[in-house]
Amino acid sequence: MNSDTSKTPRDLEEIDENLRKAYAALLNEDLPDRFAVLLDQLRSGEVAEKDAGEEGQGV
Repeated sequence: MNSDTSKTPRDLEEIDENLRKAYAALLNEDLPDRFAVLLDQLRSGEVAEKDAGEEGQGV
């Protein structure tokens, strides 16, 4: 990859603006359902209880 040092301040501003837009769009995406379910389980302690039961079973 060649290092291109000929970028103008306007080029850099455009790159910065596009990165900010991409980051903002990512922040606004909904959390996938599987992660929401996992977070609910973690908050309620279900995962810890389930894992504790599996430890004694040699899993």
